Amino acid sequence: MEDLSRYVELGIVHFMAFPETIRGEKGILESIRKILLDDDFQVIEVTWIKDPKVRKEAAELFDQSGIKVLYAAQPRVLLQGLNPNALNEEERKRAVEDLKKGIDEAIEIGAKGFAFLAGKDPGPEKRSEAKKQLIKTISELCEYARSREKDLMVELEIFDREIDKKALIGPSREAAEIAKIVRKEHSNFGLLHDLSHLPLLGESPKEALEPIKKYLTHIHIGSCVLDPSHEAYGDKHPRFQLKGSEVDVYDLRDFLKTLFDIGYLGGEPRVVSFEVSPRPGEDPELVIASSKRFLWRAWSMLKIP
Repeated sequence: MEDLSRYVELGIVHFMAFPETIRGEKGILESIRKILLDDDFQVIEVTWIKDPKVRKEAAELFDQSGIKVLYAAQPRVLLQGLNPNALNEEERKRAVEDLKKGIDEAIEIGAKGFAFLAGKDPGPEKRSEAKKQLIKTISELCEYARSREKDLMVELEIFDREIDKKALIGPSREAAEIAKIVRKEHSNFGLLHDLSHLPLLGESPKEALEPIKKYLTHIHIGSCVLDPSHEAYGDKHPRFQLKGSEVDVYDLRDFLKTLFDIGYLGGEPRVVSFEVSPRPGEDPELVIASSKRFLWRAWSMLKIP
């Protein structure tokens, strides 16, 4: 653990570990407190907290704990059916206005990053136009974030395009193209990638990470299932070692090695967060503990430069 903390700010996606909180309505403070009392974690990623009073109490807990807070707007997009790259301009503007509310909430709780995902892929014929719409949205969010809090990073998470979320972004090379354009004007923009999305995209660690290494600001680690007959099929972030899941300890080792190879790891500690979720009947705290054991095993197999 001491060795890992030299390179990694270990985090966890709160609303996936405790899925009853994903709508921002219940179980929030109790589950946040469980994470904050675990001193293995230096980072917590939370989503919307709808009650202003609960949001204020959460911010006080974060402040007391000394933990880094990141804000995940993915549930806002997915649960409300928002489309940040909608071809219809009014629909795109609705997404932007809601995401700006998320930025306000992120600042209220002291978050250092604000992540979201692209909307649905419209197909190859309209993909180019959708990318232009997404760039417009990202630029507006970066401008708004900078006007409110100059140190707040806006991050786009890379998702699958064909299996589950079916998002516009998408393959890493296309994410890099988007980031290159946005970064010309907005230094407060970066990309987030997730180990669990690599099998869904059919990309190796090198294929996924090499094209985006200049823009990569945030990493998730988790697993997925590719068997359509499995109850956890798709992008459900089951625990590591769930029978039928895709990511084994060697996959995690190779992913971590690639993070060193591209320069994401190796200097100052960088964020690497678990995104794991208990299946029905599983204990969230046991899933968290087993995830840490899995990481320690993969880490012990690394030859750190």
